[in-house]
Amino acid sequence: MLAVVYLIFNEGYGGRGDLAAEALRLGRALAGLMPDEPEVQGLLALMLLLDARREARFRGGELVLLADQDHPLLDTAEIAEGREALDRALALLGRGPYVVQAAIASLHADEPRDWPQIAALYGELSRVTGSPVVELSRAVAVAEAQGPEAGLEIVDRLSLEDYRYLHASAASCCGVSGARRRPARPIAEP
Repeated sequence: MLAVVYLIFNEGYGGRGDLAAEALRLGRALAGLMPDEPEVQGLLALMLLLDARREARFRGGELVLLADQDHPLLDTAEIAEGREALDRALALLGRGPYVVQAAIASLHADEPRDWPQIAALYGELSRVTGSPVVELSRAVAVAEAQGPEAGLEIVDRLSLEDYRYLHASAASCCGVSGARRRPARPIAEP
């Protein structure tokens, strides 16, 4: 059920505000019906914290990268509501993927961003999910926190050749200090 609600939200987050609003309504209803379920609270927190950036995500119909988003455009009421739901999830000892993603989204609402903490949370999310795409996001956060080489070392270990955002993420790692991309090292066979 949570995955379906999040899929609806993601479809709306890409531009269809009516779907995002419906997913938020469903998330609030679920949180009310299941107040002791940390992942329900985490999903609500995640959607609220992401939705709080809606106005900053697009400029002239074009997607604005996170680093270029205008911080004053964030919806502070939604951030507060999202952090309240996140606090509930953490108080319930939530450590699942929605709770961890909500914690990351909460840190992205701060200026300046706490990149070492974001990288650590992506490490936890990667451990929980086993997703190479999450590892790619961790690589970008590590590059922000520790420099391009540290991020690229993670990218080089990933098997995501067909993932359309691989090269953009690697470039993001390099863009931290203008380092050049090294050729990928071959991944050792098990």
